[in-house]
Amino acid sequence: MHGANFPAWLHMLATISLLVAGSCALWIAIDVVRHPQKMKVMNVVWPLTALFGSVMWVALYYAFGRRKGRGIEAPDEELPFWASVAKGASHCGAGCTLGDIIAEWSAFAMPQIAVWFGWHSLFGEKIFAVWIIDYIVAFALGIAFQYFTIKPMRDVSVGEGIWAAVKADFLSITSWQVGMYGLMALIQFAWFRPSCGAVAEVATPEFWFAMQIAMLAGFATAFPTNWWLIRKGLKEKM
Repeated sequence: MHGANFPAWLHMLATISLLVAGSCALWIAIDVVRHPQKMKVMNVVWPLTALFGSVMWVALYYAFGRRKGRGIEAPDEELPFWASVAKGASHCGAGCTLGDIIAEWSAFAMPQIAVWFGWHSLFGEKIFAVWIIDYIVAFALGIAFQYFTIKPMRDVSVGEGIWAAVKADFLSITSWQVGMYGLMALIQFAWFRPSCGAVAEVATPEFWFAMQIAMLAGFATAFPTNWWLIRKGLKEKM
């Protein structure tokens, strides 16, 4: 099968978008060293979310995430509820982002992994098998991120902390991935394949540009879920 024939403007747009997002992530990663987050896991979360959120997430970080003091002892400011929800959804998105990066490149480097998860046997399209891997890895990382949020805030055992993390993030991660997969499928199969001759492969800027856009859809579908989870006390307010 021949690869996709992407127009030059799309290739340039995708490349610029990825470079800008990478620069934003690096900028935040440097800044959190000087202004560390009270929740240590957020020092990782903010740069990861900038990989898809780019300039918008830098603005969100400076408005509601960046600590005014230079140490973790600096007092927190009370955030609007919607901003706390956005931070909660972003926290979930960081696990999804890292999980998707790991899973997509692993399946690209070792296609047999996709075969183990149903490529050729259950799915004609490799992308569907890789999405299963994406979800598993993203779920594991999302639960880990949530655990390291809950553990310092509650006096619980490791097992209780993990269970609390699962209750807090199962619906959040699932709703994120549903939105992300849905838009990624539309981009790949309703745009790229008919217009460019094939879906975008992992080793192309167009694939990751599409993933950036799809991640924003994931944020949109996870936002109301996180609103409900925080309101019900199932997820910590950030």
